[in-house]
Amino acid sequence: MKEENLPFLAQLGVKDSKLLSPRKREALAAKIGRLAEKYMVVKLSPKEIDRAVESKRKLHKLNRLEAQTMTQIINALKPDKAYVDAADVVEDRFKHHIQEGLTVKTKITSRHKADKIYPVVSAASIMAKVERDKEIAALKGEYGDFGSGYLTDQKTMSFLKHCMQTHPEYPDCVRKSWKPAKQAKNEKGTVQKKLV
Repeated sequence: MKEENLPFLAQLGVKDSKLLSPRKREALAAKIGRLAEKYMVVKLSPKEIDRAVESKRKLHKLNRLEAQTMTQIINALKPDKAYVDAADVVEDRFKHHIQEGLTVKTKITSRHKADKIYPVVSAASIMAKVERDKEIAALKGEYGDFGSGYLTDQKTMSFLKHCMQTHPEYPDCVRKSWKPAKQAKNEKGTVQKKLV
């Protein structure tokens, strides 16, 4: 995004995507797409995420995967400055993990809650959430209504338990390293042991 266009983001009403309805996010995403010079979406599969989470290497888990993905995007888009929402508890460490793989000269600002502080990060959050919403809709077409896919959604938790009752393994759309998924699988194992 050109720096002179950043104020237009605030005028559009861009904010943390979690605070916007799906309809509002879609409308904003179209406007953001027209305002942006370039943007890029990288989709990570559940298997890639599981591999990172289950890694035995310290500091090479989900936060590192997020940093590497941000590095990939920054290298492709080649901005002078990049603002990122720090996934690590240590903002500077997250920034350094991004910088490790940079092939371009970009000033990185790494902050917690960056999607609340910087409208450009809010805009990226909206674009990502719209893509996620599309993926969720496609998966629901295949697997039925499993809710939002978030921990706090009872439909999602029921879907995980149902999967374990009716199948030996989760479908590919489930992150098997996710604690609720592991818990549902462990509960199935406990019930089977009691029945034996």
